[in-house]
Amino acid sequence: MVYDGVSQKIILFGGYNATSYLNDTWTWNGATWTKIATANAPSPRAASGIGVDRVTGKVVLFGGYDGNNYLGDTWLFDGSNNTWTQATPTTVPTAVTLPMLFNDPLNGHVDQFGGFDGFLYQNITWRWSGTNWIQVNTHTIPYARGAGTAVYDPVHKNVVLWGGLGDLNPLNTWTFDGTDWTEQFPSTQPDITYYLGSTYDPALQQVIITGGFDSSNFSETWVWTGSDWLKLTPQINPPGRVSLGLAYDEASQQLIMFGGQNATTLFNGTWKLTKR
Repeated sequence: MVYDGVSQKIILFGGYNATSYLNDTWTWNGATWTKIATANAPSPRAASGIGVDRVTGKVVLFGGYDGNNYLGDTWLFDGSNNTWTQATPTTVPTAVTLPMLFNDPLNGHVDQFGGFDGFLYQNITWRWSGTNWIQVNTHTIPYARGAGTAVYDPVHKNVVLWGGLGDLNPLNTWTFDGTDWTEQFPSTQPDITYYLGSTYDPALQQVIITGGFDSSNFSETWVWTGSDWLKLTPQINPPGRVSLGLAYDEASQQLIMFGGQNATTLFNGTWKLTKR
């Protein structure tokens, strides 16, 4: 789930409904969800990565899992005509589930980090050029992981990477300036969490995370101040959940949460964060 500046709507793709993997596309216009009839679409999947290439104006989808296979295909969504097109890059990252896609701090294209290939968690940073994936060779490399958060923070002009699942300890915070990764050492941070929702909230001017799984279904909300994690205390919290969608709707200036599940329930309610 991601906000598309071309159509000025949130785009939601795929998922899993406890029976089958999905490949339907929906848009949120600030008030209602609308299912889009697309002549061509990525195959059914969950746990793919999605981001917006601000240079080309396309939504970029990579990877995921269809119940049998780890996927490594790249798809582009054009919000001007509501069409999906499969890209044909000459270089393709390892097929993974749970990769983290984010906006590049330097050039506005989409970058990717991590994911799980069925055997190992990945720690390679990739950059989408608009037509091809290019490996970014950084001096410092975060611990391999998937299912964490990686969100561009325009105030501090870097990407915030936190949490997830990994072979080694993913309970750490990193920032990426477009050239290299730097480990941060905040005095406070959430418990290790994965399958969470994350985005940048312009109203708060902070990266925000919520939901996910630690030792239970996580219902806390945290923001990154640029140097530390700060826990928010909303008066009303949605039920704790994992694998939720979270995106900021720039057109209606709303932070929107959709879907997810806990141990017994799949959710299809839509929530917004209200600032008072």
